[in-house]
Amino acid sequence: MAVLAPLVIPPEYATRMDIRARLSPPTWTHPFGTDQLGRDLMYRVLLGAQTSLGIAVAAVGISIVLGLHLGLISRYYGGRLDNVLMRLVDAFLSFTALLLAPTISAVLGPNVQNTIIAIGVAFTPYLARIVRGEALRVAAMPYVKAARSAGTRDLPMMTRHILPNIMPAIIVQATISLAFAILAEAGLSFPGLGTQPPSASWGLMILASRDYLDRGSWTALVRGLAVALTVLGLNLLGDVLRDVLDPRAKR
Repeated sequence: MAVLAPLVIPPEYATRMDIRARLSPPTWTHPFGTDQLGRDLMYRVLLGAQTSLGIAVAAVGISIVLGLHLGLISRYYGGRLDNVLMRLVDAFLSFTALLLAPTISAVLGPNVQNTIIAIGVAFTPYLARIVRGEALRVAAMPYVKAARSAGTRDLPMMTRHILPNIMPAIIVQATISLAFAILAEAGLSFPGLGTQPPSASWGLMILASRDYLDRGSWTALVRGLAVALTVLGLNLLGDVLRDVLDPRAKR
């Protein structure tokens, strides 16, 4: 819906205000009701999906790029470099992502770009650990040892033999990380450390609806359900991908 909404819904629909219909409950005209400014909540939720999912995808992309480099370099070269990189990763892992991301965002300043960077950096240690663990497993395979004995250089070894065989685990983790990234984006936007108005995101919408819970509880309900259902769907997708892509899970 986030991808197709701009193609079928004019952008002005999400910002069109009708003060006479403010805080109207769900009707045929407004299936999700209206907010405190009379804007249609269905269009607002779809617009927020573009922002929230876009930030989540970009942040997970950053964490994959950084995590892949850290994990592969750490495992392949080992020794002191492995110890230094993994101790750095452990230091970041000592903070939860939902605590580290607000700290980074507060230092950089609240906007969309810094929100992406904060979430991406906060999720990098988890990807780095998974990449290193999977690389350890793949490096012990006979075909990798044979390639090393044949004199395969470092870069071809990592790109041709190790990386393709750890991609299933990375894809599964990336899917699950998307769910947590959406929660992180909403969590950052709620206290004002994430996206800023006039940008629309689910976290900002939930923040705006808290002052109207007594008169328009549906304004928070539909936005909260959008976050909850998306996170649930991504977690279920991750479970399915794990069963499909992991040969050890097949019976």
